[in-house]
Amino acid sequence: MLLWIGFIVCTSMIVYAGTKLAKYGDIIAEKTGLGRAWIGLVLMASVTSLPELITGISSVTLAGVPDIAVGDVIGSCVFNMLILALLDAVHRPMPISTKAHQGHVLSAAFGLLLLSIVCISMFLRENISPIGWLGPYSFLFIMIYLIAMRLVFSYEKRKIAEFMKGMAEELKYRDINMKTAVLHYGINALIVAIAAVFLPKIGEGIAESTGLGQTFVGNIFIAVSTSLPEVVVSIAAVRMGAVDLAIGNLFGSNIFNIFILALDDIFFLKGPLLSYAGPNHIISALAAIAMTSIAIIGLTYRAEKKKLFVAWDSAGIVTVYAVNTVLLFLTR
Repeated sequence: MLLWIGFIVCTSMIVYAGTKLAKYGDIIAEKTGLGRAWIGLVLMASVTSLPELITGISSVTLAGVPDIAVGDVIGSCVFNMLILALLDAVHRPMPISTKAHQGHVLSAAFGLLLLSIVCISMFLRENISPIGWLGPYSFLFIMIYLIAMRLVFSYEKRKIAEFMKGMAEELKYRDINMKTAVLHYGINALIVAIAAVFLPKIGEGIAESTGLGQTFVGNIFIAVSTSLPEVVVSIAAVRMGAVDLAIGNLFGSNIFNIFILALDDIFFLKGPLLSYAGPNHIISALAAIAMTSIAIIGLTYRAEKKKLFVAWDSAGIVTVYAVNTVLLFLTR
């Protein structure tokens, strides 16, 4: 009973603060002129991914369970793409991919690159020569993350320059200054981080009685718990009309999640992290690649209508998620 009460309290805190976080993130994007996609990619994604960061570090240092750390990160990448389908369901009347600008393909492609390196590294797990105690892939993760931030920032600045006059006429937050926006953003980010820190342990406690393996628990239960900030922030952003902020947050979170794997590897002193994690994580990594690929197709094709309550690409994403869950359960 206490676990469920704790879960409800943490969830309520995240729902409230996450909604505010989306609003003030949108204000910061407008005031700085950095662009909603880049703010979503960096500012929003790093805050909403704090639970994955804290869970991963505590898993490899305090609990000594690398499967939970790896499963949480990769499972969160899968769940973030499921959130994209959820956003499509709440967005009316056209598919959300039609409203979003195609610059998100750039950050999505970086996510594919990083997830591909994860798959290769896990496939070659027994043949990887460490650099010190670190896997060589960790250096790639850090380097690619920094390159992604730089390239997406440059892209956003070019796009903004093309319609700067239009943006000046469409300012929504003239009455809120930058200092107020940053202060409120920081306060609500802290609330989200504090509440989300407790979610993984609560989710793990609820899942223990089921007798499921660490890989399944990490990829499903813990990943869903730590991805709750992304759900709340993204839905709030879409309802505000800040579609690019929401989608940028999801693709950015996936890039930041793989960056977290590198940090987890640094704190895991036994050896390369992916060499100590179970091989079944490859299933989720491949699912994340497939779901991201479908999202890229949707962003490029830009369907004008929904056949059902979601677009065809969102239906494909949901299908891959379901298959991933079944496969993880069967191989647990």
